[in-house]
Amino acid sequence: MKGMGIMVQTVTAAAAEKAVGTATAARSYQIDKTHSEVAFQVRHLLTRVRGHFGDFSGVITLDEMNPAASSVDVVIQAASIDTHTADRDNHLRSADFFDVANYPTLTFKSISVTPRGSEWFDVVGDLTIHGVTRQVTLPVNYLGNGKDPWGNEKAAFEADITINRKDFNLNWNATLETGGFLVGDDVKISLSIQALAL
Repeated sequence: MKGMGIMVQTVTAAAAEKAVGTATAARSYQIDKTHSEVAFQVRHLLTRVRGHFGDFSGVITLDEMNPAASSVDVVIQAASIDTHTADRDNHLRSADFFDVANYPTLTFKSISVTPRGSEWFDVVGDLTIHGVTRQVTLPVNYLGNGKDPWGNEKAAFEADITINRKDFNLNWNATLETGGFLVGDDVKISLSIQALAL
């Protein structure tokens, strides 16, 4: 009986250790480009021009038990910019703006993740555009996870942030006859991300 008791204790301890390991294990997700969007808008003359980047990739590591252990690493191909106007897109790819020949990617790599409740996280990270890196805080809304009809586990996130393009040496502009400038400085970036568990 004594031996049986020791065996039960050992099994119970092993099960507890496994449960703790599972509870604290982080889960990595790969961004599903076909169900995600990286969009932006910026003032042009009197109205706002909207566009998006069509080619991007990244991995999100989510640890719901220890959010501080979570991380984000995203790469966007600058040449995939699309504002639905070919001439404008070519200008944006040129040396006046993104200079994609010399700076082919935009990147975001997290430094820290701080939870604000169960659904919101402040993700501090290095944003690199046009070869310039600035630290920004991205407020991320975690929408939850679940399985699609084919049994694949997905997680979803949304985030909005406004940056000043001149902080990244995107300085081109044109002066208007009536005063002011053609292109606004503030760029609103909107992310809608669905990611597939690895």
